Amino acid sequence: MNLFPFIFGCEGEKTTSQERIFFRQAQPFGFILFGRNLKNPKQINDLCQSLRDSVGWNAPVMIDQEGGRVARLGAPHWFEFTPALQQSENVYAERTFWLRGRLIAENLRLSGIDVNCAPLGDIAQPDTHHILRNRCYGTDKSQVIINARALNSGLRHGGISGVLKHIPGHGRAKLDSHLFLPKVLSDQAILEDTDFSVFKELKDMDMGMTAHLIFDQLDPKNPATQSPAVINMIRNEIGFTGLLITDDISMNALEGNLKTRALKALGAGCDIVLHCNGVLQEMKLLHQNSRELAGESLDRAKLSINNRPTPVSIDILQLKEEFESLMNE
Repeated sequence: MNLFPFIFGCEGEKTTSQERIFFRQAQPFGFILFGRNLKNPKQINDLCQSLRDSVGWNAPVMIDQEGGRVARLGAPHWFEFTPALQQSENVYAERTFWLRGRLIAENLRLSGIDVNCAPLGDIAQPDTHHILRNRCYGTDKSQVIINARALNSGLRHGGISGVLKHIPGHGRAKLDSHLFLPKVLSDQAILEDTDFSVFKELKDMDMGMTAHLIFDQLDPKNPATQSPAVINMIRNEIGFTGLLITDDISMNALEGNLKTRALKALGAGCDIVLHCNGVLQEMKLLHQNSRELAGESLDRAKLSINNRPTPVSIDILQLKEEFESLMNE
């Protein structure tokens, strides 16, 4: 399998002939969908099939469907959810997070999508930037670990692979990394006991996504995504052995042009570069300056592909009723 270290988007609700030709040549690891690509379940199924046909194999197609504010799919075709932080306050939180994951999985699988960029392992702090805070699964590490495990289990029960994010922890960011580069000044011992320890408990997941922020005591110059020191810590101290994917490299937390951003991330130890905006010329530039996946990165990619879960049949309407009942307790 000749794969290149990218997850790419596409421009619209259908692939263009130029995109299909490029994807056939580029052979990215997978694809990601956004609101611009989504209309209804049949259209999304057709788009997913077109993307997979373009590369000639059953490539992963992913989406950000956390539920709450970050949800690419909504009514009337798909389930909607309260923000995760609010849900974490429910007395039945662990069960409701499993149900949330299973219901989301049903929506995604029936639309042709097989990977979700969730769960989150970030701990909500009082001053976590609002772009992230109410997406978190709790305000303490035990709460986040339990709820993240539950949601991932629900996803896999429904046939969807999860992507753990944002390794090694984004909860202390006071800035929006889509626009700025946050810097975490906390003592490393505190981080090891809180933020990092969450991901250590969740390290068995097949895929993870990095955080675009600086951990000053580990590497004061480079964001985690592009920091050999932080990636080494993720691998050797947190113990995460899965496929490590960057957050979107178009985000303004990262400096330099796209080529520089991608090469720095791959050079630091990330396995896959995520490029979301679907701009064909940008994708071509990235591909022209890359090499095929090889070595441990290729092994991790193959493992994540081979470990895609098989859905377990269940009464979805009954689960939806249970979820709503528990949330109203």
